[in-house]
Amino acid sequence: MDGKGQSVDVPDLYPQIRHSRTADEVVQQIEGLILDGILRDGDRLPGERELAQRFDVSRPILREALKELEARGLLTSSHGGGTFVADIIGQVFSEPVTELIARHERATLDYLEYRRELEGLTAELAARRATDTDRALLDRIITRMQTAHEQGDDEAELAADVELHNAIGESAHNIVLMHTMRACYRLLSDGIFYNRRMLRSLPGTRERFLEQHLAIHKAIIAGDPEVARAAAHAHIDYIMQAMREATRVDEWSRVSQLRLRQREGHAGAGRPSRPRQDEPAAEGE
Repeated sequence: MDGKGQSVDVPDLYPQIRHSRTADEVVQQIEGLILDGILRDGDRLPGERELAQRFDVSRPILREALKELEARGLLTSSHGGGTFVADIIGQVFSEPVTELIARHERATLDYLEYRRELEGLTAELAARRATDTDRALLDRIITRMQTAHEQGDDEAELAADVELHNAIGESAHNIVLMHTMRACYRLLSDGIFYNRRMLRSLPGTRERFLEQHLAIHKAIIAGDPEVARAAAHAHIDYIMQAMREATRVDEWSRVSQLRLRQREGHAGAGRPSRPRQDEPAAEGE
C-alpha cells in the first residue's frame, strides 16, 4: 500500500535474469543493488538455493558470480554463516588517514566546511527528485525523531539523525553523492571529528537540532530546493557554532578542575607562608 492507501507492486529485489543466464549477468545485478544503495553493508543475501531460483540460474553459475563479487571485495562469506555485503563504506577513508585527521582540530572545521556544501546540494536535489516513496520514508524518520525527542531518548534521536541524513542522500538520487555522504556519516557516527553527545549537552542544542531537521524535512517535502539548501547550510553553520562553544566550555571545565586540584593540594599539605619583607630570611635559606 502507498501513502494514499492504494496497492503498489513492489519489484523483486532479485528478479529473474531474462537474457544470457551467465555469472556476469548475476554479478551485474548484485553490483547494481550495491551501487544504488539498495543493499547495504552487513545485509545478508538469501541462501544459495533461493537466490538461484529467484535469478533463475543454475547454482554453479550463482557460485561463480558470488566468488567473483567476493574477489572484488563487495561480498564476504563464512562457511555455514551465509553471504553478506562487505563493509565498503569504511574503506572510502583509510584507517591511517582517519586517525591522522582525528588528531588535528583544523581537520574538523575542514570536514564541516566540506559537509556544508554537500549537505546543501543533497537537500536541494532531494527537494527536486524525491519520489513518493522517499517522502514517505522521510516522514516516518522525522516522526521517530520527534518521538525520541519528546521521550528524552537521546540515543534513539541520535540514530534518527543519521538515518534522516542518509535518507535525504538517497532521495537526491545521485549515486556518487549518496556513497560520499554515507562515508561522511560513518565518520560522524564513529565520533571521529567531534562528539555529538557533547554538543547536544549544551543548553538548547537538542531543541535547535530538532527545529533544523524539521525545517530541512519540510522544505524537501514541499519540493522547495532553495529553501532546502538554505536550511541544510543553516544546520551545519549551527553545528560549527556549537562546536566552538563546546570547546570553550570544555576548556573552562579543564581549567576549573586544575584550579580546584591545586587548592586542595595546598590545603592538604599546608601552604607555607612567605616571609614578611621586613623579616630577615632564616639562616641557610
